Amino acid sequence: MGISFTVLSSGSTGNATVVRNEDTTLMIDAGLSAKRIDELMEQRELSGEELDGILVTHEHSDHIKGLGAVARKYDLPIYANEKTWEAINKSVGKIAEENRVVMDSGEVRDFGSLRVESFQISHDAAEPVGYCFYDGDEKLSVATDLGYMSDKVKQAISGSNVLVLEANHDIEMLRMGRYPWNTKRRILGDLGHLSNDAAGEAMSELLTGDLKRTYLAHLSRDHNQMDLAKMTVRAGMEDRGCFYKDSEFKLCDTYYDRPTPWDKVSEP
Repeated sequence: MGISFTVLSSGSTGNATVVRNEDTTLMIDAGLSAKRIDELMEQRELSGEELDGILVTHEHSDHIKGLGAVARKYDLPIYANEKTWEAINKSVGKIAEENRVVMDSGEVRDFGSLRVESFQISHDAAEPVGYCFYDGDEKLSVATDLGYMSDKVKQAISGSNVLVLEANHDIEMLRMGRYPWNTKRRILGDLGHLSNDAAGEAMSELLTGDLKRTYLAHLSRDHNQMDLAKMTVRAGMEDRGCFYKDSEFKLCDTYYDRPTPWDKVSEP
């Protein structure tokens, strides 16, 4: 079966992704209400009873809004590093002790035949992380909410077959937008969010023969558009001599209001 995944929702209004293989199904973040997460899973013919656990990237509300409710409803373990646990304790409510699991940053853990590795990212949170998933020769990486693409992050996600990567904002749209300057400065900073331009620069280094698709994620509804993000990322790659055909590599959409279709990492 290999690795399959669906991005249930992506953006500042809420984030959740499901990754599964033949014997394990995991959710990354639960940043919407439990009811809404159930609705999104149902659209992909998935039930909460099929989940084996929830991996947490960081404590911001658009990543943990429904975390406690979903974990209690389906009696699921929650995996997060110690600093993130400290940051989410008051938000998630009562969680059974056996379901409060510490997974250190940089730790590699096997969930059945699905191997998961966390890696640290740069964001204004306690100890934010991204995740890589492995099954045999397949690799899926999820890296959003990062202010910049560090060499360590590039190293962690290199060799991916499919990548979920942040392209949060168009820089000029953000600068001209309605946010106060201190918020704009935070988003543009090294602890903020990855711009379309920064995503294009990163992709020019990450695109190898292994990488088949990149899903552009966590787009701002106020300061970005999917077509603009894809155009800017592609232009940034081409400006650095990185050309490709759609038959060889694809930039794919994510949505804030509906899930992406199930995607098999093994598919060309």
